[in-house]
Amino acid sequence: MTQNADILIVGGGLNGCAMALAFAGTDLKITLVDALPVPDRKAPGFDGRSYALALASKRMLSALGLWETLGKHAQPMLQIKASDGRAGQGPAPFFLHFDHAEVGEGPMGFMLEDRFLRLALLDAVAAAPNITHIAGQTVVSQNVGGANAVVALSDGQTIETRLIIGADGRGSGVAQRAKIARTGWDYGQTALVTAIDHALPHNGIAHQFFMPAGPLAILPLPGNRSSIVWSETHGNAAEIQGLSDADYLTVLRPRFGDFLGELALAGTRFTYPLSLSLANSITAPRVALVGDAAHGIHPIAGQGLNLGLRDIGALAEVLIGAERRGEDFASALVLQRYAAWRRFDTAALAMATDGVNKLFSNDNPILRLGRDLGMGVVNALPSLRRGFIREAAGLSGDVPKLLQGRAI
Repeated sequence: MTQNADILIVGGGLNGCAMALAFAGTDLKITLVDALPVPDRKAPGFDGRSYALALASKRMLSALGLWETLGKHAQPMLQIKASDGRAGQGPAPFFLHFDHAEVGEGPMGFMLEDRFLRLALLDAVAAAPNITHIAGQTVVSQNVGGANAVVALSDGQTIETRLIIGADGRGSGVAQRAKIARTGWDYGQTALVTAIDHALPHNGIAHQFFMPAGPLAILPLPGNRSSIVWSETHGNAAEIQGLSDADYLTVLRPRFGDFLGELALAGTRFTYPLSLSLANSITAPRVALVGDAAHGIHPIAGQGLNLGLRDIGALAEVLIGAERRGEDFASALVLQRYAAWRRFDTAALAMATDGVNKLFSNDNPILRLGRDLGMGVVNALPSLRRGFIREAAGLSGDVPKLLQGRAI
């Protein structure tokens, strides 16, 4: 059985669903293929996974009609504090302090739990009449020829489409089948991720402590609860993850500090090995990549999902504009516009996160002094500080319409 779609999106996670919704309301026929069944995607309950959404990403979710629901569950990030740190010694005297009031456009970002964002996206996909959601199936082959591509699924059905969009993560099968190679390396770090209950209020402040083994991010959630992303060497992380909850907290406390009072685990404990993984090209004949399929970066700035949403906003704007002008929106010429738009932003953020991680993830006293003084200088210069705030909020550069909160 062969079906037809204008655009086939492979990958039913956050990026795949958001990509499909960017075309909701158009005349384009969209098919979304997800390897996981819908009940697995909609599994309820708090597990501690959360995302730092930049202000621009919040505006995109508003433009997609989702923020009215999601905003009730989001925690605004009003300030960001970043400093060097050592376990048991607290933060260094020189630090960076970003306050949303300096920009005056609202919070720099919002923390939102995975369970709320995932469900809102899936419900919106189900409600969109031009989106067909095929769940519990994988792509086994893709063949491009002339003006179309043909994709075969694991259940035997085939789909003929004008464009394949890969939103299927760092190990993207879409990219592999399109012969797109990747460049990257392992950071020798694993992120320990969980949620923490604490006795004192966080006041909407996000903290980033640069420890010798890797950064520790403490990100505010609703109530007296925070999400942590705690980077350690692979060996240390494996040992810590194997501890009991009580012993896990014993190791965490001297790194976390006592500024939020007593701590308790509030969510499932996860680990994620950290690496850089960049697709050498984000387009191929009748193929485009978004999100981690295009670029997997270090989580040091919490920009992974935001970077994917900027891909989605740019690609949707390019494709919809081309379709309205009567162009073949999946032609090499049109896809090159998307690649050119995203090339600098992606490379700049990948290099920045890679460089910051290498600069701070060590205990070299000379580097430590230099970076501490550097943070102190940036913190003392309001114009430079405001530039960093706008960058963190996703307001710098050529921002796609959706991320400005505007319809395409």
